Amino acid sequence: MTPSRRTVAVLILLSWCTACVGPEPQLRSNKQLQFYGKEKAQLEIDICRMKVEGAGLRSGVRQSGNAATGAVLGVTLGGAVGASAGMVGGLPGVTIGAAAGASIGLIIGLLGGTFKPLVPDPPYADAVAKCLKERGYEVSGWE
Repeated sequence: MTPSRRTVAVLILLSWCTACVGPEPQLRSNKQLQFYGKEKAQLEIDICRMKVEGAGLRSGVRQSGNAATGAVLGVTLGGAVGASAGMVGGLPGVTIGAAAGASIGLIIGLLGGTFKPLVPDPPYADAVAKCLKERGYEVSGWE
């Protein structure tokens, strides 16, 4: 295998490995994208991501962190709402309401955080967009 084919094979393999890792830049249709096609554009995206990550920037996308944040917010807000709803029943009502609200809040917050849209850190996103712009592409957002 020639070095250029090996490089292309490695880049394609890396793109498959990183495809579900985080959000991808969405390219606006322009002459560059229409002329070279989506496969070449994906290769350019992978090259830019590797270049930016080689410079020390990371995407900063962590789905488990989103889920944990959602769970903490859910427990806090659910417990507060449950406690206030249980005030009618006195101390036992407040306790039961807080526990029920916190557990429901935990479940809702955990699920909500897990499915929160993933957006990379702004410095990382800007660096990738700049690299792609230098290559003739226009980034319209991240998905």
